[in-house]
This record gives sequence, structure tokens and C-alpha cells, in this order.
Amino acid sequence: MKYIKELAEGDHINEIYLCRKKTQATAKNGKPYESLILQDKTGSLDGKIWDPGSLGIDEYEELDYIQVTGEVIIFNGNRQLNIKRLRLAREGEYNPADFLPCSERDPDEMYQELLNLIASVKTPCMRELLESFFVRQEGFAEKFKFHSAAKSVHHGYVGGLLEHTLSVAQTCDFFASHYPFLDRSLLLTAAIFHDIGKLYELSPYPRNDYTDVGQLLGHIMIGAQIVQNRITKIPGFPPTKSAELIHCILAHHGELEFGSPKKPAIAEALALAFADNADAKLETMKEALGDLAPGNLKWQGFNRLLDSNIRKTSPEEE
Repeated sequence: MKYIKELAEGDHINEIYLCRKKTQATAKNGKPYESLILQDKTGSLDGKIWDPGSLGIDEYEELDYIQVTGEVIIFNGNRQLNIKRLRLAREGEYNPADFLPCSERDPDEMYQELLNLIASVKTPCMRELLESFFVRQEGFAEKFKFHSAAKSVHHGYVGGLLEHTLSVAQTCDFFASHYPFLDRSLLLTAAIFHDIGKLYELSPYPRNDYTDVGQLLGHIMIGAQIVQNRITKIPGFPPTKSAELIHCILAHHGELEFGSPKKPAIAEALALAFADNADAKLETMKEALGDLAPGNLKWQGFNRLLDSNIRKTSPEEE
């Protein structure tokens, strides 16, 4: 199998991929065509069928495994596959594991590290709240380990939500040790819960797309509602700490223009916003440059997510 990340301009391919999305469209000349998003575990690729009714183009739907024949071109700086032939792949011709992008880390190991952080939370009501989800809620662990953290921006792969959550929580744990005035229990709890709404904002793989409630409310509001509802089931949970925790979740994007309904108003919310932004930006840089050969110092062009022209760092001098 030739993976998507290996494809280059001019390649003629005959490969099986997952059709993640299918869209009917009309060209400027009025002729209908079909636009596809093809996917394997290494990434996604835009595909075009310019003659959808022609011989050699079989019927297919979203989330079908399809064998496509075509040529890779560059259009507007991005790779695109012009598809000449397409058929449904038959069972046994493909391994579904080849088509789901996954974290490089073992999800069970990451989840255990997260459980260790939860066990270290000193405040009983905060630890009880965390354990009610991550330890005792049936089916929650497997769902959290499988989910992605984004559709396409950062950590957009199986296990991405867990990897991102663990990284943010570990960074917040460092903040709490470096700045002792921070409420560690509050900060760690907020860090572990900050993206819980993504379980409902995004559908699981292989679709990994925005749900209806995700489009209407977004993961910040969904997450705040989920945590607030569970807090009401814990007798004696201090109302002030409840409000501070929900505030941290609502403010974790740091700025109103980045989707947070509130800006950080307490130190723990500020620390969480910094940790979340750092992990998101560094992962975005890693993903943008990860496929380049060592020593490739070519400027990669403007990256809208990082708002800068980017390139790899030169090799470390020994």
C-alpha cells in the first residue's frame, strides 16, 4: 500500500483508501463533478472525479473503502488526486487499521498516566468528580482513548484527545510546582476536563466530523454543561470551587475571539489557557514539519494556524 503522505506530484496510483467525505459540485462551465476526501492512517487527500457518470466510476458512498486510479497533481499549493477509475473495495482487500490515523503513543499507557495524575489530586471533591468520569463511568475510558482532539487542526487522530489532555495536564502540573500560589487540585481538574466536550462536538472515527450539537454549541459550552451537571450529583461540592472550575473550562481558549465565552479571570484559568495554547501550537508545528527530511531547511510557506512562514530547525551541533 502506498500511503497518502508518500504521494507526490506526478504519481500515478491504483490504491484503496477510505472515502471520508463525498460532495456533489458544479464547475464554472456548468458541468457536475464530485469532490472527495480520501483518508488513510497517514493523512488525507483531496480527490476529484471530473466525469462522475463515465464508465469505470462505480457507485459509492461516504465511509466506503474504494479503489481509485488516477494522477496526483498540485493545485493551489496542495496535492489533489484526479480520479479516472473507482470501484468499491471488496472485503479482505484492505485492513481497516491502515485507514485510521493514530497517536504514536500507546493509549493504555497514556490513560494510566492520566489516572496517576487524578489519584494525586488532593482535594476530595475534585478527585471524586474526576473519578466519576475517568474511573467509574462505564464505557468512558474506551471512548476517551479512541477519540480525536480535532477535525484537522492538531491531534486530529485516534487517541489525540487523550494525548492532548495528558500533555496539558502534565504542563499544568509543572506550573503548579513552579508557581506554588496556584490551586493545584483546581488546575489539574480543569486541565483534565477542559476538552471533554469534544467527545460530543466531534463524531468518532472514521467520520471525525462536527456533530449537530457540536455545530450549535461547541466543545467549550458542551464541556462546561457536562461537568456542571455532574457536580450537582456530588453532595457538598463547594459552590465557589464549582464556579471557578467551570470558569477555567469556559476561559481555556484565552481570548474571546478564539471562542472562549470568558477571558481568564483567575490564575488557574490563565495557566490552563497557556498550557492548552502551547500544546496546540507545538503539535501544529510538529505535524506541519514532521514529514520533511532531516536537514531540510526550506521555508514551507505561510501557515495560517501559526500565522507565520515556517521551516525546520537546523540539526543540533554536537
